[in-house]
Amino acid sequence: MSTQLVLSLALLAGFSPLAPGDDTASPAQADVIILKSGHRMEGTVIKRSDHRVWLDVGPDVLVFEMTDVAEVQNAQGISQIKRTEDTLFSTASNLPELSAREHAKIIGSAVIKVSTPAGLGSGVIINPEGYAITNAHVVQGETNLRTTIWLPQTDGTLKRIEIEDVELIAVNNHIDLALIRIKHPEGKPFDCAPIVMQDGLEIGQPVFAIGNPLGLERTMTQGVVSTTSRNFDGLTYIQTDTAINPGNSGGPLFNTRGEIVGITNMGIRGGESLGFAIPARYVKDFVRNREAFAFDRNNPNSGNNYLKPPPRKDFQAPPQLKDASGG
Repeated sequence: MSTQLVLSLALLAGFSPLAPGDDTASPAQADVIILKSGHRMEGTVIKRSDHRVWLDVGPDVLVFEMTDVAEVQNAQGISQIKRTEDTLFSTASNLPELSAREHAKIIGSAVIKVSTPAGLGSGVIINPEGYAITNAHVVQGETNLRTTIWLPQTDGTLKRIEIEDVELIAVNNHIDLALIRIKHPEGKPFDCAPIVMQDGLEIGQPVFAIGNPLGLERTMTQGVVSTTSRNFDGLTYIQTDTAINPGNSGGPLFNTRGEIVGITNMGIRGGESLGFAIPARYVKDFVRNREAFAFDRNNPNSGNNYLKPPPRKDFQAPPQLKDASGG
């Protein structure tokens, strides 16, 4: 059912949505849905997804398509959301399911660009003090790091700022993760994105990525989870048809609740819609055990570096087994 038809039925039923610009007093603690047409509907939001929102207006429940909704104002604001602080990152509960467009406004500023003399990648801030996650291969062999951040302004725009004072905290080449820290230019806390509390991804679940593919800053791509357990070299990755290109590396893969479910790190060249992300459980373990992978500027090989074993050169049986015993 279209939003326009829902609105017409609401009018026939006797409901009176506020017209554009109408500031008539409304019931206390009412949620408000503002349509792109300018009309406002008040009631209680009982459910919302990335496609629809359900509004209880008393004797009936109205359903609106998110493509027709300009804004959803929750009367209780963010007080419903419960954040739990962990080691340098946080998780959250009671997060609403929103469209990628809405999430981009809320958590988009947590995504950063990480640049080195050899190239660039993406990252995501996970702590108000400026701790951020990126890929190890983005910073591999580099100590001259620079980040680009986007700070929200009062008029709703984002201010682009480059930060050259970047501290490399820890690097784990085995799972391709790195932890860096940046300082806020105004001494304020950063906007940060929560990491998903529990792995619960399902095949076909909508996800989206924000990053800097090929240097195209703040690019958002959408897709679904293709599989949750693609295995490469003994590690499990999230496979997604979300477009992942060079420059996306180290950026976040979000679910429809705005939680980090993975860190994008590679795509298959020559293939279409074959992108991969490091699962959130690896990210949490890496951050919690960062001391084991602490970076030492005087010893770039510090931390645990797992090297591949040398390939086997001789596939014949050992000489001692080549006898007449037939064994």
